[in-house]
Amino acid sequence: MTIASAPVLASDFRGRASVIDGDTLEIRGSRIRLWGVDAPEHDQLCRGDDSLPYRCGARVANELDRFIAARTVACVALDIDRYGRTVASCSVGGVDLAKWLVAHGYALDWPHYSKGKYKQDQKEAESAGVGIWAGSFIEPRRFRDCARAGRSSELCSD
Repeated sequence: MTIASAPVLASDFRGRASVIDGDTLEIRGSRIRLWGVDAPEHDQLCRGDDSLPYRCGARVANELDRFIAARTVACVALDIDRYGRTVASCSVGGVDLAKWLVAHGYALDWPHYSKGKYKQDQKEAESAGVGIWAGSFIEPRRFRDCARAGRSSELCSD
């Protein structure tokens, strides 16, 4: 008899996390999508305050990895997304990672899911011109749509 393995919505995950991209972590082999935010894709290009393109998705992932360092990440599972990842609210040292990302201009509040929980943090990051707000970018969601339509990364950037 074969038993198919399906994603299980566990109540929580704790441990050392690997950063997959700006809004996805892996803890003990489980992919975890951070709830309520959308960060640039790994191969996404943005323009800095000097108008030069840079790999903002890679930069965001690196900044998140630097912030987490080797500390324990605690996640509370909320859902399973269409890709089988656990969607969770995660923190390190008592700091909500989604809030940290948005407040530093590394991710956008995704009101469809967050119901505007990080809206004020996003306004403040935008006003301060930090992270991706220092230059120009297209929303990660729009970047993914463009890439799915078969356009190259360069054409899917601002």
